[in-house]
Amino acid sequence: MTVTEQTNQTPRRGDVLGVHSVDHFSLAVPDLHQAADFYGKFGLDVHEDGEALALGTDGGSHRWGSVSEGAHKKLRYISFGAFADDVPRFRRRLAELGVPQLDPPPGVESDGIWFHDCDGSLLEIRTAEKSSPNRKTIVDNPTSPPGVRWAPLRTEATEVRPRRLQHVLVFTRDVGRAIEFYARTLGLRLSDRAGDVVAFMHGVHGSDHHMVAFAKADAPGFHHCSWDVSSVHEVGLGAMQMADQGFHRGWGLGQHVLGSNYFHYVRDPWGSYSEYSAGMDYIPCELDWKAANHSPENGFYLWGPEPPEDFASNLEAFT
Repeated sequence: MTVTEQTNQTPRRGDVLGVHSVDHFSLAVPDLHQAADFYGKFGLDVHEDGEALALGTDGGSHRWGSVSEGAHKKLRYISFGAFADDVPRFRRRLAELGVPQLDPPPGVESDGIWFHDCDGSLLEIRTAEKSSPNRKTIVDNPTSPPGVRWAPLRTEATEVRPRRLQHVLVFTRDVGRAIEFYARTLGLRLSDRAGDVVAFMHGVHGSDHHMVAFAKADAPGFHHCSWDVSSVHEVGLGAMQMADQGFHRGWGLGQHVLGSNYFHYVRDPWGSYSEYSAGMDYIPCELDWKAANHSPENGFYLWGPEPPEDFASNLEAFT
């Protein structure tokens, strides 16, 4: 294994070919005004980007998500970021694997590499700055000294504003096949899985425990996007922030086992979710993480309320 430092202090594992980040995801939804309302109340920076909406976070110009209008909610594509000198290598790898390379979808200007995954979902590999973290993200557990009240008054609580996109989870017909495909084509590595139910994959150049995850369903689709916040306090505040504005449906507060992050999921108007997440495990560039296959009860959550009965339903399969 060779680990080198880029000039901007970005770690890079020199002996393997792999994408370094989920650069952004793209969804189609029936109503852009509804989307702007939901994601804005969630705490994201939402602005018009041509005929679509761009989703950003405070303190940066990165576009983490793109939402366009369509007949129904649908995952349009996931774009993965790679180092510039690796992109030609990816082109050669896909050709060697016999994976057809495609044109960008209509309305998208890109010189990246486009292709379908094993379920027919559209993927892109593009030259991009590394947007996945280079080290474990700091999590604050605020408190106060003796004799001082720490919690703010309810009316003085600040708005929760996520710091970055943490991961996306998508549905797949075959979890094992998805693991194999994403490992061969994108160089992602398995972090952990729970049989044929769910699996989590990370980037080899240093990333959270998972930048992309898969859940078994009858058809491909989008389950949730996860957004990093600074504390379990902010996870809870985010849940209340959304409930106060009419978005009561979801799941949390709880803690996952695989990834270890605290979570609260808020159901969006189309039946998928946005997650507030804090404290996820981190896999450094130089570490070969030992993946394991866990039982379903150990692969879901450590504590928290029972999830809704339809939490794992893929509504895209019925449209």
